[in-house]
Amino acid sequence: MPDPLARGPGAAAPVDTEAAVAQVRDVYLRLREQIHKVIVGQDEVVDEILIAMFCRGHALVQGVPGLAKTLLISTIAKTLSLGFSRIQFTPDLMPSDITGTEVIEEDKTTGTRELRFVKGPIFANVILADEINRTPPKTQAALLEAMQEHQVTVGGTQHRLPEPFFVLATQNPIEQEGTYPLPEAQLDRFMFQVRIGYPSADEEVEIVRRTTQGTRGTPEAVLTSPEIARTQELVRATPVPDHVIRYALRLVRATRVSEPMDGDGVRPKMIRDYVGWGAGPRASEYLILAAKAKAILNGTTNVTVEHVRAMAKPVLRHRVLTNFNAEADQVTTDMIIDAMLKEIPVEGISAEEKRMMESAMR
Repeated sequence: MPDPLARGPGAAAPVDTEAAVAQVRDVYLRLREQIHKVIVGQDEVVDEILIAMFCRGHALVQGVPGLAKTLLISTIAKTLSLGFSRIQFTPDLMPSDITGTEVIEEDKTTGTRELRFVKGPIFANVILADEINRTPPKTQAALLEAMQEHQVTVGGTQHRLPEPFFVLATQNPIEQEGTYPLPEAQLDRFMFQVRIGYPSADEEVEIVRRTTQGTRGTPEAVLTSPEIARTQELVRATPVPDHVIRYALRLVRATRVSEPMDGDGVRPKMIRDYVGWGAGPRASEYLILAAKAKAILNGTTNVTVEHVRAMAKPVLRHRVLTNFNAEADQVTTDMIIDAMLKEIPVEGISAEEKRMMESAMR
């Protein structure tokens, strides 16, 4: 049976888009099934991490201790036939501990010496950067080139990283003693900031049952590297209506309080009062890419405003910087994004889309 995700000779798009989307949807459901052998609940978190991967993005996973952030990421890695590497970030970690270093190697036959590059743990497909904010900025900066260019430079020589390449970092938002806040330049390189909340009562019962009775399952690999690459190409090739792009841009541009609004654009009062700095162009790109992937995982290539709205929080929450007034009034970025989604108008959508949007806002 031919693979609908495979390319034909000289083709610029998948041979059968409908079949390709159906196959991605099937793989996505099998991925979730394998992940839930270990992880209880957290469907939204799992979806956001998978969407980031299918968009060639990185994700920063934030949550209080004990919510299985590390277990979730390592479980997802096991469902992918990819190389996995865990880096435990500590205050004494050096950049070379991540990227690798050059060592002097002697040829015992000739007695000559030469430098040989020894690869660091960054040379894997899926990188778990555990407690990334516990290491100094100098070491954090070692990830910048890797995340953006998929390469590292050591001793003036560039070394390409294996493809696909994902960085999934964890961060504890409560215990700040001995931590180093991530600079905005590095935060912006994460496609999503994913927040893990406490489980429901029923989910916690199942968690306790599994962990105390030794019934934790073992996930099986579902996706291979070529399949991930083809899914990423499918996401990029999916068209988006102009009115959906314009809506995404209205959301992003409304956060830029130092810039005047275009035409009759609306900037909610909460943004004017509580935002110190807004999101850049990378937010617009990621918002549309995420909406594409969200639509495909739902089994369609019809990207709508609702897909953009569903992805607004993970894309924008770490790019909208609040001011002192927000801290004083205990206003969070999620509250600001909720106000944006409620007050910024949507144009060019069908009556059915409008009804769905109004229903979701109730």
